[in-house]
Amino acid sequence: MTRLCVPIFVRDIEQALADVARAGEAGADLVELRIDQLTDPADVQRVVAGSILPAIVTCRPTWEGGQSELDTAARLKLLSTAAASGAAYVDVEVRSLAQQNAPASGAQTIVSTHDFQGRPDRLLNLVLQLNDAGGEVNKIVWTARTIRDNIEAFEILLNKQKPTVALCMGEAGLLSRVLARKFAAFATFATLSNDQATAPGQLTIADMRQLYRWDAIQKETRVFGVVGSPVAHSMSPAIHNASFDAVGFDGVYVPMLVNEGYESFKAFMETFVRFAPLHLCGLSVTIPHKENALRYLEEIGAAVDPLADRIGALNTIVITRPGDGANAGGAPTLRGFSSDYAAILDTITTSLAISRDDLARHRVAVIGAGGTGRTAVAALAETGATVVVYNRTRTRADALAAEFNGRSGKVVAAPMEKLCDSCCQIYINTTSMGMTPDVDASPFGDQTPTLTPDHLVFDCVYNPMRTKFLQQGADAGAKTVGGVEMFVRQAAAQFTAWTGLEAPISLMRQVVEARLAPT
Repeated sequence: MTRLCVPIFVRDIEQALADVARAGEAGADLVELRIDQLTDPADVQRVVAGSILPAIVTCRPTWEGGQSELDTAARLKLLSTAAASGAAYVDVEVRSLAQQNAPASGAQTIVSTHDFQGRPDRLLNLVLQLNDAGGEVNKIVWTARTIRDNIEAFEILLNKQKPTVALCMGEAGLLSRVLARKFAAFATFATLSNDQATAPGQLTIADMRQLYRWDAIQKETRVFGVVGSPVAHSMSPAIHNASFDAVGFDGVYVPMLVNEGYESFKAFMETFVRFAPLHLCGLSVTIPHKENALRYLEEIGAAVDPLADRIGALNTIVITRPGDGANAGGAPTLRGFSSDYAAILDTITTSLAISRDDLARHRVAVIGAGGTGRTAVAALAETGATVVVYNRTRTRADALAAEFNGRSGKVVAAPMEKLCDSCCQIYINTTSMGMTPDVDASPFGDQTPTLTPDHLVFDCVYNPMRTKFLQQGADAGAKTVGGVEMFVRQAAAQFTAWTGLEAPISLMRQVVEARLAPT
């Protein structure tokens, strides 16, 4: 069993024991008592004896990321006191053991090493050194350079000779924390609150257990994720994990930080898709990798939906692995498509109570010429709508209009400053303008076009749910629809493509709205 451990930095005895109680209420299996600031053995005895949960006791020196300035002998003496007071484990750095033997005790010894600068140069040699150090548990932690470091942590766990913790710190290392249970790690660490983290990238225990469904993760659990940069604040993990839980699907969805550039995306795909024990089965793709995803799938000869090919970008990858249905015994197969395409059209048609064919009689202003703008233009042009592209950089608007003009509908570009004079019936903001924290910005600026209840103002931004752009549209009398609707629709299409199950759309909408609601 992989233990869920809450680290608690001991500043005073009462605070520490109160935090232990909170950890127990939150569902922790054990706690790590960090006694770096303690020097009195009596205080160590009191806090260890008072813990209602099994405890790892750690006195980390400054030279390995801790705060203890005691010499090695003094620190090991405090750990001996902790062991004698009932600690289940004492954590001793392998470097300390090179100077002095482990403290004699009834507690088991965790032999550890931490690198806050990056990946150790001789990682496997370091693992061998831990194996030879004589402890009952190995712990190796380093700062992830890229998301691919997680795979090395998983390989260490798969090939361990004794119970082992292998974690990567930082945002890129989140997978190693969430998926520790999948790879039978001895433990993973989650903090009581964000301001109590003892290492970069620690999640809260609430997020670990509720958002990432810690208790449901097993060896065969299928892994899904959102690939982008930045990606930490994506809503996708919340709605997909809640949906997996609702339908009883054995899956977990995690944010995957992949650095900008095609080579970074390609290296990620080559590493993660081929690592069979991960059971990677599907990806959402967001900024800046939608074009990179299309390029990669075309480069390897994977199936790409013709609409995604016409758009020049995709946001969904389905990975069918050996043993899954018709692919039993074969290599993983990949398929890509854009769930944004249908989500944009369905959001518009539902809001106006019209069919897609009816869009041919509408004139639509698409604000922005980025990935989402490109998708909107392609989708609307396909229906025969007349599309006017507005963008701060006119040359980008001109290029986008020229590319899609005549596909079915007419596509032209216009100066951004002329938006207020537009005679369009539908206005779509595909830029990030108005997104939190820039909530006072709007593509309309201070001049709103003449609008009526027959007009629609549609903002792809979903945080905040009610943007200034939408408020201006409503004040002028138009129908409005926010980005939550599009976000949920595109996520539902991804969910069904990955699982073969109907998406719980109402639940998805509730989850997003609850997370976005003012506190």
